[in-house]
Amino acid sequence: MSMGLSYVRELDEYPTGARRMKILTMAVLAVLIGSYEAQIAPVVPLLLKDLDMSLATYGAVSGAAAVAGALASALGGRLTDRLGRVRLLVPLMLLTALCCFAMTLVHSSRDLLIARIVLAFVDGVAMASTAPLVRDFSPRLGRAQAFGFWTWGPVGANFLAAAVAGWTLPIFDDSWRSQFVIMGCFSLVISIVIALNIADLSPELRAQIQHTERQSSSIVDLTRPARATSLFVRRNIWAHVVGISLWLVLYITLTLFGQTMLVGALGITAAEASTIMACFWSLNLITLIVAGRLSDRTQLRKPFTLGGTVAAVLVTAYLASLLGGQGVSSGMLMVVGALLGGSLGVAYGPWMANYSEDAEDVDPRLQGTAWGLFGFLTKAIAVVGLLVIPHVVEATSWQTWLVVSLVCLALFAPAVFLFHGPWRRERAETVDGSEARVAVAE
Repeated sequence: MSMGLSYVRELDEYPTGARRMKILTMAVLAVLIGSYEAQIAPVVPLLLKDLDMSLATYGAVSGAAAVAGALASALGGRLTDRLGRVRLLVPLMLLTALCCFAMTLVHSSRDLLIARIVLAFVDGVAMASTAPLVRDFSPRLGRAQAFGFWTWGPVGANFLAAAVAGWTLPIFDDSWRSQFVIMGCFSLVISIVIALNIADLSPELRAQIQHTERQSSSIVDLTRPARATSLFVRRNIWAHVVGISLWLVLYITLTLFGQTMLVGALGITAAEASTIMACFWSLNLITLIVAGRLSDRTQLRKPFTLGGTVAAVLVTAYLASLLGGQGVSSGMLMVVGALLGGSLGVAYGPWMANYSEDAEDVDPRLQGTAWGLFGFLTKAIAVVGLLVIPHVVEATSWQTWLVVSLVCLALFAPAVFLFHGPWRRERAETVDGSEARVAVAE
């Protein structure tokens, strides 16, 4: 193990067993904390009242912060490939904790705009290291499940922020500033824990493809520089990029406006809508891990991605038909919501593994660049959603927008056929003395 900067532990041998899992856990924990720091939803009503700010102004502030975060993701992805994951992640995580404390100094909408843009930018650059870290420390035989856990971060952050606010706001006389002090303290402590336990692979190890903990292969000439352009001349990479942009339209719609859509279209209460969305997220979290594990055991990605997407298309079509009716029971909506969340979860984890592996096959040294682009797309779709969805719904209806989302989701299906990777398993062979299925059919 070589040492560069004092906080960077650089490994010259690929870690195995508990040591590898510990580093992977730190990467997932970093996603949770980074996502938690971005949470502001639980205190928005208090914030608007205290700063005498309109909802439209808050929407503009959120949109500006999302744009800053999108640009930061693209920049951070490129930097993490050049500088290393930990060298970028550790100091920026500490800086985001300080940004949380800075939120307590906000006294006007202008202050809020500056604070949210700075936090979104720093957080965006920092979080760009996390998906490449998951790739670095998850061999292909466990990658879909590892990315499933990575996806838990943003969802877990929603629950964490809501739970902490519900518990502590009454203690601090409903002061919204209290939440950012708690957030800053929590983030600072966890950032130090991560810094003491995380490590980076040497550039030579990052340039390899790890099939199992002990079996790897190298496909690049290390004397040749890694060029981002080599990613974008590949048809399969463009299929991933364009395809997931379409897929995310429905996902972002449900994330940003799930409860609002149900209340506006069906006239149910906000509490009922939250219960239905809780069913969506609960099954989504479960299928992310279960489908990821099955995808890893079979070493198949595309069948899970396509199957989950087709199921989600069918469930979304049924949900769209329900939005046009009246008297739909909450029980039925909970089942439909759970099935939709579960279907999307089946598709998502294996897609992330597929994208990682297809980018890895081009050049393993460009994982940060590939995931930085993904982070940019995710936040860009959110910006579009914040700006476009309310206007479309106002002019038409929630049912119309759900149909638009459905069409986008359906258009993702043809893109799957352009991804690399097998559709079925054909033979088994032994790796490291254990039985491993190897998929060989295109």
